[in-house]
Amino acid sequence: MTKTIILIPSRLAATRLPNKPLLKINGLSIINHVYQKAESAEIGDTYVATGDERIYEEVTKNGGKCILTEKNHKTGTDRIFEALQKLNNKKVDYVINLQGDEPMIDIEDVKNLHKQAINNKSEIATLACEIKNEIMFSKNHIVKVISEEKISKDSITKAKKFLRKVLQNNQENVYHHIGIYLYKVSILEKFVNLKQTENEISQKLEQLRAMENNILIDVILANSSPIGVDTHEDYMEIKKLMEYKN
Repeated sequence: MTKTIILIPSRLAATRLPNKPLLKINGLSIINHVYQKAESAEIGDTYVATGDERIYEEVTKNGGKCILTEKNHKTGTDRIFEALQKLNNKKVDYVINLQGDEPMIDIEDVKNLHKQAINNKSEIATLACEIKNEIMFSKNHIVKVISEEKISKDSITKAKKFLRKVLQNNQENVYHHIGIYLYKVSILEKFVNLKQTENEISQKLEQLRAMENNILIDVILANSSPIGVDTHEDYMEIKKLMEYKN
């Protein structure tokens, strides 16, 4: 039987919103909201991976599982790989890298990513959703993925390209990329041992390292795009939404 675990990289060093994972919504920190969402998916064991003692204490005091890693990593993927090595569980086949700053992630999208990727024997799989507002095509902070074919609820296709800006006359099979990944363990190990590419560094898109080294990335359709917490304004918006729902 295939075994998957969920790893959530988290750190305090975000420059635009210091101490972001520890900010509270409905009395619970953002990192613990994400952890509880991941647990509710019932995909496999869930761990937060962090180099910060305060995050470790925050997760564990609420009954969560957390792995203390080196403080400084170039990417979240490097951090989850260290956590995987520390677990030293040879029976793990796949790892889901879940973002620690998206407390409103639709867990059904994560479950669908897992199901379709396992069935497809994906090397790497990720999520994307339809772009409904034209202005998003030109916004640099919204990452886009161009897929080989149109994706639908029950289909899966390959990524052709990841980029930050798309010209108005070149919008076929362009989707809003959601930075959640499923990795085959052997591919994750291969990936973190590859040298960062120039495009990856300049675009700040680590998935370009995979594509430029002929690692295939499957794209699966998500129902919605989660709101990430990057700024104080994002935090206040999500806080208001989640507290209203509660």
